[in-house]
Amino acid sequence: MKKPPKYTIQNIVKIFTSVAVFLSVFSITMYPALGSSDNGGNLLLPGYGYTVDYYRSYGEPSIEASIIGDPELERGETADLQVILENKGTIEGMKRLNVNQKYIPDSKEELIAVAEMSAEQDCTTAKGIEATLASESKYIHVEPTTNPQNVDELKTGNIQPIKFSIRINNDAPGGEYELKLPLSYEYQSNVRTETSKTVNLGISNNVGFTQSTNLGFAQEYTTQNVTLPLHISIKKEPRFEVSKVSGSLKQESTSKINVTYTNIGDAVAEDAQAKIAAMKPLSTSKSVVRLGSIGPGESRTASFDISADSGAVVKNYSIDSEIKYIDDKGETELSDNIKVNAPMEMTESKISITAIVIIAIALIFVYQAVKALRNRKKYSENASGDEND
Repeated sequence: MKKPPKYTIQNIVKIFTSVAVFLSVFSITMYPALGSSDNGGNLLLPGYGYTVDYYRSYGEPSIEASIIGDPELERGETADLQVILENKGTIEGMKRLNVNQKYIPDSKEELIAVAEMSAEQDCTTAKGIEATLASESKYIHVEPTTNPQNVDELKTGNIQPIKFSIRINNDAPGGEYELKLPLSYEYQSNVRTETSKTVNLGISNNVGFTQSTNLGFAQEYTTQNVTLPLHISIKKEPRFEVSKVSGSLKQESTSKINVTYTNIGDAVAEDAQAKIAAMKPLSTSKSVVRLGSIGPGESRTASFDISADSGAVVKNYSIDSEIKYIDDKGETELSDNIKVNAPMEMTESKISITAIVIIAIALIFVYQAVKALRNRKKYSENASGDEND
């Protein structure tokens, strides 16, 4: 019969040591980056078993965005939008945690804790910022070549300018518009101090070593996504179109053309004046007509006396016109060119006095000739009758 093996104290120690090393390696490989951040951040290597946490900071970045310069733009404009990012993050407090390492004198450990507290103060710095401007309006377009904008780091109290290009449609209504600026960045949400075990095992990440402690720090980072509003406005202004034209042009004649202008914009045009530019074969003795104030949706009619040369071609003529007005800031403005379409009619043929005289003379000549022929015939007939007698 085989005797059971005898386990000496030396063998038991070897077995215990092997199991302890296995469990240590297992804990490092399986749980290297467990996080304790309230915001769900990840802790960099080494694991919790090889770090301690002396302080917990309460604070994070607080980024605001604003537009530099006048945010009022005009229809049809392509503009560079200058945006300032400002970090107003503050540390609201620090909490000393009840942590003590064994075999470290209190005085030295307090120096280690103070070093960690100093490292915690970087919690308000935003790192790896990515900013993307977005428009929810069909009238405003962000040039894709300017998206996104990136900032490596923005410390609290600092500002960083970024720039986007936007394009405004020609038919954009005047008023206020809101653009969206989604931001994505990381910030340090916690710092833990590495213990001496990390150095002994060779797994220290050597981040933040200090001369006073000769130890490093492991940081937790949290990703933050926020969307900031940016407000711009499109200038309200009058816009005009020709809504009606009555009358027609005539060759070698002066005609009255009535043109009705309608304000399709969103602002009042004060002291408006309509002006036409008649080019040959057309001309006018008075090219400017006062219309008065024209509010949004209102119409005014201007009457122009337009002359046409005798050689004017019978067709539709497109006459240039514009409206000068005073805007809501008291400044004189000119509208875009407005086309006035007017048809040319052929003048009715007229018989001149000379032609009438010639025709009358011809008729008299014909009459006299006919009369003479009749008299001659009558005379001939009478002469023949006498001979017969």
